[in-house]
Amino acid sequence: MRTDSSPGSLPAREHLPATDAGPPVLDVVIPVYNEEKDLQPCVLRLHDHLERTFPYAFRITIADNASTDTTALVASRLEAEFPEVMSFRLEQKGRGRALRTVWSASDAPILAYMDVDLSTDLNALLPLVAPLISGHSDLAIGSRLARSSRVVRGPRREFISRAYNLILRGSLQARFSDAQCGFKAIRREVAQLLLPLVEDTGWFFDTEMLVLAERAGLRIHEVPVDWVDDPDSTVHIVKTATEDLKGVWRVGKALATGSLPLDRLTRPFGDDPRDREIQDVPKGLARQLVGFCVIGGLSTLFYLLLYTVLRQSGGAQTANALALLVSAVANTAANRRLTFGVRGSRGVVRHQAQGLVVFGIGLALTSGSLVALNAGTSEPAHSTELAVLIAANLAATVLRFLLFRAWVFPDGTVGAPQQSGGPYAPLPQRPMTRHTPHHLYDTSQFRAGEAADSTRRDATLRLKPVRPYDTDPGDSR
Repeated sequence: MRTDSSPGSLPAREHLPATDAGPPVLDVVIPVYNEEKDLQPCVLRLHDHLERTFPYAFRITIADNASTDTTALVASRLEAEFPEVMSFRLEQKGRGRALRTVWSASDAPILAYMDVDLSTDLNALLPLVAPLISGHSDLAIGSRLARSSRVVRGPRREFISRAYNLILRGSLQARFSDAQCGFKAIRREVAQLLLPLVEDTGWFFDTEMLVLAERAGLRIHEVPVDWVDDPDSTVHIVKTATEDLKGVWRVGKALATGSLPLDRLTRPFGDDPRDREIQDVPKGLARQLVGFCVIGGLSTLFYLLLYTVLRQSGGAQTANALALLVSAVANTAANRRLTFGVRGSRGVVRHQAQGLVVFGIGLALTSGSLVALNAGTSEPAHSTELAVLIAANLAATVLRFLLFRAWVFPDGTVGAPQQSGGPYAPLPQRPMTRHTPHHLYDTSQFRAGEAADSTRRDATLRLKPVRPYDTDPGDSR
């Protein structure tokens, strides 16, 4: 990941100031669908816990996913009773849709969510959001699979959860331990750039968000949690698992083809000594040198091994040319991706062509050294040939790095995907307003059918879909 600043880059993380002014620091979203029995006990318990233990101002937002029972009435009563409680109404189902809509409109710097059944012990809430408040991390997740977690649930759910996370590790190279625990938090500036890239509107939303964040190099903090399974959960396991596997395939394909503009999520690492500016050294040079040297060392070993094999069945010049050609193609591909951060297929042919020009220079140096060696010694020893080739390759390596940096990959972003258009185009930013009693959102673009009374508590907010594909009537989640 690049550490330099670009138009879509995130700013450096900073500790949030301890102040009572402005919007609440934490906005906890509770997505619900037909939860008329569990909603009130959940909100009362969460509100009491935050009031007693959380040192910052907070807000609890109920996101009603098109409930058909009396959930909306319960939410309205709670909103009227507690000034820290808000209620949003969406006319379509989908936990991911609810989170993306509410998080995108929230003005709180820390955004979190938890399931209405409160299966996760609330004592983990402050440890969850503390790394985000301090500026240490970008996202935080509760983990039921951490070694120190204490979990009570049936063997079927335990097997499904562990199997799903093994699939993520094997297919998407995910390093986080628990993708589906309903206990997560994110910094607002990260959400503004990350959420438009997340396509799923249901249960796979969490996984997709975490995979993209991890691939972009964002820091994900994991908190071991105590978790008790809800036997009355309405989640359809088989259907959810099928949709999740489809999501894994879709995201894996997008990552493999380089169609996701993850460079929008780059951010400086803050006070990391590796990123401090060094006098008279161009920015990024130190990191590129390390990567280039590692790849160069591996390429040299590969070249020498290949040369030794080919030399046994042919002449020195032929063996040298073939070994250098194969290793040069591999070296260009590795440096393109790992050293200079160029991803995607755009420009790959031109880069390889330029790499072959650099190869030609290296071939001239090494071949010339062999010619000079043979001119001075009629039958040089194999060890002498290797020593001469190593010296010639060192000189060619220095020249190769300079040419790669100044000519082949001058900015390190040649192959980056475009940042406009397509299914991953950014959402328009919603303007915020502070004219509501709770200094919340600009609700003018979400409210449908406003009542004659101007007070905001007389009707539940109805949120419009934020994406064209959010209008899918077949989404039953």
